[in-house]
Amino acid sequence: MAGLNALEGTALVVGGIYMLVMGLLGRPDSPEQAEMGGLTVIALGLIPLFAARGLLLRRSWSRGPALITQIIALPVAWTLLRSHGVLIPAGIVLAAVALTSLYQLVRPATIEALGIRRPGAAPDADTTDA
Repeated sequence: MAGLNALEGTALVVGGIYMLVMGLLGRPDSPEQAEMGGLTVIALGLIPLFAARGLLLRRSWSRGPALITQIIALPVAWTLLRSHGVLIPAGIVLAAVALTSLYQLVRPATIEALGIRRPGAAPDADTTDA
């Protein structure tokens, strides 16, 4: 699960760097827009990377950013699937990764491993004073 988030984050950062370099060195229609788009994608790529690190360290806060990343990835995958050429396989891969990650993030075993209590659940006996 942490690996899938890291994979998505890395892909976003690499794509952002590519956009940024092409904005600086290439001949885009709008260099400013290409550069800002690259910086934005790099910043968005950092979110799943931080979430992946948190998941690896079993930090409960990391589940939220990881879930949001996967939910945002689904419409992107849908858009890629409705495109042409090489974007269709990219959409299939993104959809598979997002759905797999979502499933892993909502599993009871994951919730327990991250130390997240369900609403209305009694506190553990270890945490109460006798």
